[in-house]
Parts: sequence; C-alpha cells; structure tokens
Amino acid sequence: MSDSDIETLVDWKTKEATAEAMIPLIGRLYRESNIVTSIFGQPIINRSVIDLIKAHRFARQVIEHELSFTLTKSLLDEIVNLQLAPCRIDLGHLSRQYQEQSAASAISIKDFLQEKLAGAFKSHQKQTHISEDCKDVVLYGFGRIGRLLARILVEKTGGGDGLRLKAIVVRKGKAPNDLEKRASLLRRDSVHGSFQGTISIDEERNQLIVNGNRIQIIYSNDPTTIDYTQYGIEKALVIDNTGVWRDEAGLSQHLKANGVSRVLLTAPGKGAIKNIVFGVNDSIVNQDDRILSAASCTTNAIVPVLKIVNDAYGVDRGHIETVHAYTNDQNLIDNYHTGYRRGRSAPLNMVITETGAAKAAAKALPELAGKLTGNAIRVPIPNVSLAILNLTLTAEPSKKDINYLLRSMALHSPLRKQIDFVSSPEVVSSDFVGSRRAAIFDAESTIVNGKSAVLYLWYDNEFGYSAQVVRLAQKIAGIEYPVFPENT
Repeated sequence: MSDSDIETLVDWKTKEATAEAMIPLIGRLYRESNIVTSIFGQPIINRSVIDLIKAHRFARQVIEHELSFTLTKSLLDEIVNLQLAPCRIDLGHLSRQYQEQSAASAISIKDFLQEKLAGAFKSHQKQTHISEDCKDVVLYGFGRIGRLLARILVEKTGGGDGLRLKAIVVRKGKAPNDLEKRASLLRRDSVHGSFQGTISIDEERNQLIVNGNRIQIIYSNDPTTIDYTQYGIEKALVIDNTGVWRDEAGLSQHLKANGVSRVLLTAPGKGAIKNIVFGVNDSIVNQDDRILSAASCTTNAIVPVLKIVNDAYGVDRGHIETVHAYTNDQNLIDNYHTGYRRGRSAPLNMVITETGAAKAAAKALPELAGKLTGNAIRVPIPNVSLAILNLTLTAEPSKKDINYLLRSMALHSPLRKQIDFVSSPEVVSSDFVGSRRAAIFDAESTIVNGKSAVLYLWYDNEFGYSAQVVRLAQKIAGIEYPVFPENT
C-alpha cells in the first residue's frame, strides 16, 4: 500500500471515530433539551456514522469545501455544557461563521457560542405562541399520509415537550387481528422502508407502543361520538387525513367531540377554509382559526418557488403540469370510478386528470390570481412526482440567474426547509424518496428563452408533504423553536 493510500485510509478512519464521538452528544442534546442539530439544513439526529460523514461532505455545495469534523466536534463539546432552551442549531453555519470570525480576530469557541447562541439561553429565550392548546395530536385516518405523519411525530418526540401523538382513529377492520395489521402497516412500507424503531402491541388497552410512545387506537365511524378525554387527551389537534370531509360543515364534526380544540386537513380545503403552505402564507394563521388546511402536496411543492421567482422577476402568466405518481383512489385494473379517466388501470397507463394546484397556488399567493393554469398526468410509479412550471416572466433573467437565485434561497433563506437544490445530470425520481423538502429544484433541467422560463421541481408527494403538515401542526400548537445562528 502506498503512502497516499495509507494517508487516505487513516483520514477516513479518523472521520469515522470523530463521527462516532458526535452521536451521543447529538442524542443527548435532543433527548434532554429538545435541541435539534443540523448541518446546512440536513438534520443529524438519529443518523449513522456514514450519514454524518456525508453531511460534512454536503457542505461543499455551500462553502465549496468539506466541513471540518474537528470543529464540529469542538462545537458540540461546548454546546452540551450550555444551559439552552429548546431550539434548532445549524452546526454547518456555526462552523462557517466561526472560521470567518476567528480568522479576523482571535476568539475562543466558548466565547463565540456565548455570542451566537445568546438568544437560546433559558434565561433569555422568548417564544411566540399562537395557542397553548393542541400539543396532543390525534390522527383521524391511518392511510399513506397518516402513517408517515405517525413516523415523523414519533421521531420528533424529543424531550417530550413538543407535539405528542396520543391517538389514531380508524374504522374497525374485518380481520380479527386488526391491531396487529395496523402495527404491521406502520412497521413496513414498500416505498419508504422499515420504521426506524420498535413497535409493540398492548391488546388489553388497544394501544400501539411506538418508540416508547403509547398511542391509543380508537375505532369509530362518527367523529362526533368520540370522547377523547376518557383517554387522557385534552385540547387536541385532530389531523384529518381521510379526505372524506373538505368543507367547514364536514370538518366541524371533529370539534363536537370532547377533547378537541382544532382541526387540520391534509387536503385542499373548500369554501372559506384557509389553505396554508407552511413557509409562505402561514403568517395568516391566528388564534381564532379552528379549521385549517395544509393544501395539497403539489401546492406545497410549487408555491415556494413561484413566490421566489415572482418576487425576483415577476410572473405574467404560467402553466403548471404535474407528472404525478398514482394514488390510492385510482384502480389497479380498469373499473368504475366517478372521475374521468381515473377508472383506468393506474399501473398500466399514463392518465391525464385535473389538478386544483394552480387555483390553490393563487390562494396562497393572491398576486398570481388569474395568471396560472394547471393539469396533471398520473404515471405508473408509486411515489415522487414532478411539477413543471412553464412561466412567462416580466424580466429576462438568464438560466444562470435563476439557478443561482434558487440555489441561494435553498441554502440561506427562510424557505430552506421548503426548497432543496440539485445540480446533477443523473438524478431520477427514486433519488428523492424520503425527501422532507416540499420540492427539489432541478437546476440542470432549467430552460430559459427571453422572458420564457421552464422550471422542474421534484417532490416526494408523500413524505415531503407530510413534513410540511407537521411543520404547520407545530405552528398551530405554538411550538416554534428559534433557529441559530440567526444570520445564515
């Protein structure tokens, strides 16, 4: 083995050892203080050694070189000894700022953190609450979105002072081992893989015990007849993921049940119900709102990018074409369906169908009202969709301008949780399974010709959307943690 081979291997082993030493520190911050750490927006809680190494490599897209493992470890060593309130800390941005500051003037890591995390100390931190209610969460329905919401909510249990998944409401199945089947569907998923944790069943109490969280399974066909208080559930947020009711009259049934405070719909709401795309128009959520909608997966994917492009260059008009994975309401083989074309076999056909995403986008961005049209093509894949934005702009940016703008917003703006950025000629839909961003901008595919721009956005229409729903649920519950460093 040559000297260079040995040097490369030793460097790798050193990274592995450092990453191994970081894991208990990251876990301790999360379990004991509900402090979520990330590296340039990529969460590093419950991640493997290899995941941590890859996160440090990802830094090349932001600062053009790999993040220092030694510096990250030193920052963590100091942070665990600080008396911090629950918050979100981006170690990537902290590392970058420390390197810049220490290069200009000598400063210790301890003094640097005292300055940058000043607002996170328990004696100083202030939080803005929309509501003191709704920390108890009930999932009404347990389909594709419901099960992913359960995974995310359990994962985010942290120190226990955030959202708590207390119950799941379903209709009683025909099988005698219904509870076992519910557990199995949560445990294994053909698209998203196995649940990262343990699931056990308490038959006597009709509960699932998921990573230490007891979750009551309630059987009901009528939301008005449930008394949640008998299960110790108070002032709950009901997340209705059935899609059965989408108007105020139907969803108000949940509010008649004992123990319910608010309702969140995981589909576009009808009538006067506010359709919220978290990160864009969630500022309109207020204390009087009892029923809210998290809009649709496609609306969440396109609205953040539309806002950025419209703010920068102006959108005169546009057409959104969605190439969408098939969904559960389509048929496996040709059969009766109330919708046009949707009765045809989903795994065997591309199916042109309608989408309300363009109209819904205008609800979130009123300045685009009347400027957008939309359509959808359902295609034979089970997950990950593609939105194609064909826009006529007021200005004439270049492809480089648009790509640079969206890269910057994906990395440094308040919308970085909603938008991801990829610049690779090799990516395909399956690369984005499990993405928690509302959309991933594909820079290689951008087409610009004068005022005409065509933008391509990938999105995990299941997991990415579920992550947006949870973000909105946290907002409704008044659980909004400050992010540090404040200036990224």
